[in-house]
Amino acid sequence: MGNINLDNRLNFPATKRNRYSIARVLRDYISPNSLFLEIASGSGEHGVFFQKTFPSIIWQTSDPELVHRKSINSWIKHEGLFYKMPEPLDINVEKRPWPITKQIRSLIKGIVCINMIHISPWSCTKALFKESKNNLNQNHFLMIYGPFIRKDVQTSDSNLNFDQSLKFQNPLWGIRHLEEVNKLAFMNGFVKEKVIEMPANNLSVIYRLN
Repeated sequence: MGNINLDNRLNFPATKRNRYSIARVLRDYISPNSLFLEIASGSGEHGVFFQKTFPSIIWQTSDPELVHRKSINSWIKHEGLFYKMPEPLDINVEKRPWPITKQIRSLIKGIVCINMIHISPWSCTKALFKESKNNLNQNHFLMIYGPFIRKDVQTSDSNLNFDQSLKFQNPLWGIRHLEEVNKLAFMNGFVKEKVIEMPANNLSVIYRLN
């Protein structure tokens, strides 16, 4: 990674706003000497932050976009984590099976997906659960973070407006109904373990492979 250009680093404002609250949730699910796979890592700012916060683990980033993988590599070098953190994997959730080696698969204890399912087609959420099932062992977890619509909870005006703006950008996007995601989880052998209220009308949802 010696020739990585630090100017490739991207900055996503939401990452700085939510990384501490997400880390507080992860703290209860992180086990030492394990590997955790992040799907759709974006700029890489979450990845390097979690690697520094939990130095006893390996945080494996991934993203289908080359510009994002360049940013992730630049952040890894900038934070001096190249000795610890592997380079990001080129994972497009819908291209199955995911390009994960047997060695990485043997170490994975959890998969984390932050702010992806509302800015991708529903088919990506389906693929996320199907491939997570194939890469996790029993009792391992899948954590999904982002905005959700819930049947028995009033949706905030900000999330309703956000949902409309997403669908305007792409009719296949939009804030997902938690009950539909739960149903998809169940179909793939996961049980919903916990729903955690997060700042800015977001949720962290923990699914455990049954």
